[in-house]
Amino acid sequence: MNFEEYRAFDAMGLAELIQKGEVTPAELLEVAIARAEAVNPQLNGLIIPLYDMARERAGTTLSGPLAGVPMLVKDLFQEIGGAPCYQGNKARKARDIKADVDSTLVARWKQAGLVPFGRTNTPEFGAKGITEPDSFGPARNPWNPDHTPGGSSGGSAAMVAAGVVPVAGANDGGGSIRIPAACCGLFGLKPGRGRTPWGPHFTEAMHGIAVNHVLTRSVRDSALLLDIAQGDERGSLFRIAPPEQAYARSAASRPGKLRIGFSTRSPLGTEVSPEAVRAVENTVALLRDLGHEVEEAEPQMDARQMCMDWLNVWFGQCAAEVDEVKELTGCGDEGFELDTLAIAAFGRATPAHEYVKCQTRWQGYMIALDAFLARYDFWLTPTLALPPAEIGAMATPPWQQAALKMVLKVGAEKLLMKSGMIEQMALENFKYMPFTQFANVTGVPAMSVPLHWTEAGLPLGSQFVGGHGDEGKLLALAAQLEEAAPWFNKVPM
Repeated sequence: MNFEEYRAFDAMGLAELIQKGEVTPAELLEVAIARAEAVNPQLNGLIIPLYDMARERAGTTLSGPLAGVPMLVKDLFQEIGGAPCYQGNKARKARDIKADVDSTLVARWKQAGLVPFGRTNTPEFGAKGITEPDSFGPARNPWNPDHTPGGSSGGSAAMVAAGVVPVAGANDGGGSIRIPAACCGLFGLKPGRGRTPWGPHFTEAMHGIAVNHVLTRSVRDSALLLDIAQGDERGSLFRIAPPEQAYARSAASRPGKLRIGFSTRSPLGTEVSPEAVRAVENTVALLRDLGHEVEEAEPQMDARQMCMDWLNVWFGQCAAEVDEVKELTGCGDEGFELDTLAIAAFGRATPAHEYVKCQTRWQGYMIALDAFLARYDFWLTPTLALPPAEIGAMATPPWQQAALKMVLKVGAEKLLMKSGMIEQMALENFKYMPFTQFANVTGVPAMSVPLHWTEAGLPLGSQFVGGHGDEGKLLALAAQLEEAAPWFNKVPM
């Protein structure tokens, strides 16, 4: 099998070829590795090759619905026993930290027969909507390598979009599945809180804000991978209701007539580019052609406060991660990027009662969403407010770096937070992605669907936000959109 033949199939299609005896897992793996070696020097999406480990696995007898299909996994909490797990962090990389066991998610992928052969680039601790860590350098967008593939699952998105694999691991704590899907012309579903596992060492990340899943080119692959991954694990803090039917079956069914509210206005009052507006307007027209009822509407909430509440929880999470890595590696501040140290310092400067207030306000955001979903099935927005940024465009500017260094040196984190400067810095960052955090804070499923390409040839996705347990309904709509406006054969290189 050559590469062009390989890229013509999604994961389910490749699995079918293997089942028919038309190709072997070892042959598929070599095509995937050859493609990775051809494009990765330019894209820098694959940072930890595991070729020997994968070749050994591909030579064994594999079973499961995706037996023998090659994949890549994100270098962030999707651990492979015996393989490096750096999380985009300089100190972990310097100490060559390795995982002791497979994560529960990777174990489930392996039980389905998948063959992981490497780990993908991510920003330090997955903290940004771009993928430009100091430890490995920037991942680049296959549609235009001068632009970002998004983050924090940017390495995975670059490799799927470039045809290296049909599916790659991803996770999403503020948009990190949907943002790179939107940047790279892929389908990206963020499952609801508790739907996919984090074990075996812990069962929830950021109070359920962050969830695991994949990036794919086809909707049906995403649906099947969710069937494979979903379900309770040992130590689950709560038990989420199982789907009424298999997600693969939902993706093969029709959604029925839906009522959808849409908005192109940034909830933060920041700029939304004409291309992002056009992406949603085109999606609205397509939905209406398919018989759905669509009108302009949005949940009523204080979006600026919601983003700051999300950010304060992330501050605390980052502080805990920095402390953990220092204990694990024995490093000092030199083991981290400046932005990470600043975020961690803000986390330590946040009083516990303020942290609790942030979490308590989450309930109000869910009440607002429930009120909205009493009238609509989904909320449609741009996934990104602006087209994929150029590499380096979202880096902390030199004057802010100098200010942060001074603040850290004199221990003035609390004063800086009271000044309002942190909120302004956050809004400057959020201007690219003001629509995605809402689904994380409320814990509901959401998806980015690749239905628009800009005049410059860059993808720009449309986001749909559902209610708790709506993964199947979202997948049914996504499959209908995929059939009406196919994107699978739109490839960048």
